[in-house]
Amino acid sequence: MSARSYEHRTTNETLRLDTAPLREFTARFATAEEIENWDKHVTANPSGGNMLQSAAYASVKNGSGWSVRFLVLESGGTSSYNLVLEKKFPILGRLWYLIKGPDLESAADLKPALAACAAFARSRKLNVFTIKIEPDIISSPEVQAQLAAAGLVKAANIQSNDSTALLDIAAPENEVLRAISSRARNAIRRAEREGCEVVEREQSPETYRALYGLMADTVSAKGSMPLRSYGYYAQFWDEFCSRGQGRFFFVHEDGKPSVGAFVINYGAKATYKDGGSTQNRKQYGDSHLVQWAAIRRMQELGCTEYDFCGTPPAAQIKDKAHNLYGMGMFKTSFTKTVTDFVGCHDYVLSPVRHTLWIKGAERIFRRLETARTGQQFY
Repeated sequence: MSARSYEHRTTNETLRLDTAPLREFTARFATAEEIENWDKHVTANPSGGNMLQSAAYASVKNGSGWSVRFLVLESGGTSSYNLVLEKKFPILGRLWYLIKGPDLESAADLKPALAACAAFARSRKLNVFTIKIEPDIISSPEVQAQLAAAGLVKAANIQSNDSTALLDIAAPENEVLRAISSRARNAIRRAEREGCEVVEREQSPETYRALYGLMADTVSAKGSMPLRSYGYYAQFWDEFCSRGQGRFFFVHEDGKPSVGAFVINYGAKATYKDGGSTQNRKQYGDSHLVQWAAIRRMQELGCTEYDFCGTPPAAQIKDKAHNLYGMGMFKTSFTKTVTDFVGCHDYVLSPVRHTLWIKGAERIFRRLETARTGQQFY
């Protein structure tokens, strides 16, 4: 289901907030069979799942300071499969992070679904003090009212695409091309006329090093996004590529990679996850051409939505002081609409321990983790 359809449906459902009865949910851990077929279940979720809930991402995070749990929410014969990242802290107990979840039919389901999660955690004596969530539910005043009604507390956003540019790619290629801005179309056509060629490369250490080098060049020049270690990205790319869920796209200038992108195909959703480029390039439109080649390839793989993965919020898209301003301008040349999801919220199971968390414990543990491992906390 596209984000636009989800937004339309969610907005309509919020109008019935005062009259529609809440559904009842139960929570449990997935069976061995369900875990074995995890991606099949996640991509059948109400909004199609998210690549950060995938088996590949579970493998990346498991053992990196987080434990992985596979959680199933059930209501009226329907199921939602959600990846939970769990971390244990002295005194506080366990933090659950439902990364890009829970995946539910509407914002109205959050309250009963989270109550089921809390009841399940308590029944298993897991000592969870807070459940951190970030569902892909599009923000609106009505939805924000439902979040407040569910007892959720706003927390700092974690993922880069809580505001993002989404392109509907379900239509034929020529219609998708007509739907993007004239600036992007002209850039693509000029790059093609001038002989710029996009190459799709197989997974390999050489490919990984090439893209990581371009990402480092971009971060060094623009500093817009933090860069994890090469080892983290190599494992990330390996996990997705080994499952047939990742593709690399490059253009070259003077015989060397000059623009590169890693794009994930997960269910019906494509995500431009990683990218970079050299500075002061001579080829005009090469970055647009890379994205256009990736979009066409994702269409071939059955994707109907393309997530450019990260822009400033809609209200700040033209704010030149925002650290993602340049990225936002590039990505919204393909689709003008910026989608703001509700972002990260905390569902508090222990008010006292949650207060300790937000008053300083989280900051301390994040510093200790970074000092010990050199990696980002989340």
